[in-house]
Amino acid sequence: MSGLAARLGSLRWGALGGWSLTRQFAVTGGAIMLLAMVVEGLFTAEAISRNTINRTAATTALFMDSFLTPLGRHLAAGAVLPREARAELDQLLNKDDFESRFPHLEIWKEGGLVAYSTTPELIGRTFAPPAGVIAALAGEVSARYTDLEAAEHVIRGFTSRYLEIYAPVREPHTGRIVAVAEIHEVTEPLEQRLWQLRLKSWLARIGVTIMIMVGLFWIVYRGNRIIMAQQRQLGEQMAEVERTSQHNRVLRERIQRASGRVSEMNERFLRALGADLHDGPAQLIGLAALKVEHVRLAATAPRREEELQALDFFLADALREIRAVSKGLILPEIEDQPLTEAVRRAVCAHEQRTGTTVTLLCEDIPQALQNAAKICAYRFVQEGLNNAFRHAGGKGQAVTCRLEGMVLCLAVEDGGGEGPGCMTGPGSGLGLLGLRERVESLGGTFHMVKTAGRGTRIEMRLAMAWGGQDGC
Repeated sequence: MSGLAARLGSLRWGALGGWSLTRQFAVTGGAIMLLAMVVEGLFTAEAISRNTINRTAATTALFMDSFLTPLGRHLAAGAVLPREARAELDQLLNKDDFESRFPHLEIWKEGGLVAYSTTPELIGRTFAPPAGVIAALAGEVSARYTDLEAAEHVIRGFTSRYLEIYAPVREPHTGRIVAVAEIHEVTEPLEQRLWQLRLKSWLARIGVTIMIMVGLFWIVYRGNRIIMAQQRQLGEQMAEVERTSQHNRVLRERIQRASGRVSEMNERFLRALGADLHDGPAQLIGLAALKVEHVRLAATAPRREEELQALDFFLADALREIRAVSKGLILPEIEDQPLTEAVRRAVCAHEQRTGTTVTLLCEDIPQALQNAAKICAYRFVQEGLNNAFRHAGGKGQAVTCRLEGMVLCLAVEDGGGEGPGCMTGPGSGLGLLGLRERVESLGGTFHMVKTAGRGTRIEMRLAMAWGGQDGC
């Protein structure tokens, strides 16, 4: 049952959420204002009724005080009124205009003794004093409706309720309260007056509530129209921003592709340069060395022999340097290989060149990456390991390669320390600045931080795009 109630409640709130602001305000605001009007009306009606009754009680008590005060000396002297005083009071109360409004009157003494009553059989008897009598003995004028269950009313067989007004009766000279007068007033005129007051109060309240509701509804209606217009404008602006963003995204992809193509062209140029150095100058210098050898075998002068030996040494040394440089410039054939193999080749080449050990942690990435990304990864590992050997002596060399979603994360780090200060082989000189530009040209990010062991860690993060030869 509770689950069904929750579903029904969610359906109601879901339907309410689909309404316009004006409709929501009309329903919720109208319900809240109606509830507030009813609660405030009931409270105000009760306050008006109580104030009217109290004012009536005060007026009646003041009116009765004019002919009850002279009886104070008799009440102070005895338990009940003397016969002569009762006869005078009976004559006064039996008048038609008086009796029609105040049909009953009792005078109570302290302790619940009835000193006088328009019902003679009650005189001299003792009853439980009503709460109004106790309050009047303390000097307070009060009014309340008849309790038909009270013993003195049961004896008389009361079936209709009166407004009972309790007023203290004082001794003329001392002002001491000697008794309490209980006046029964007919309620029809009072009820009619209260009904008129309540009606006027409710009509005024309903009118004010309607005015407030109409005013607030007009404000909400205008605000809703303005909000709807602004939402339409905002939707159009968002659509325009989205179109602009899409256009910028296309342009950025074009720039990245162009940058990737530039990087590939640069690599092709370096490859051609290495091939030319290896196949041209290196071969010619080797031939020159052979020619020198022939000259050395044919010559006999000691001086010529010494010069030829020096020339042979220099040419052989130049041959080795040119071949080393050409090998560093030539990028291995990695276009048709996965990224994992390209990284492994860079690590193996570094280990063979430097005689150090590199820890390789590389996830299997079988997808065919674009050539620009693989070239960038190879050069990143190559330059990172070169710096690790140059500045840390190859201590703690490690390469990590993993894929986080569609982002390639490649890192090279070392354990710190002092290195030999220079590379023993070619291929260095790319520099961190050039490496950063290479990575960022493909839309990636480059970071370099110090590790806890005072080593260095460089990391590149590159959003991957799978494909063939078109670059990034």
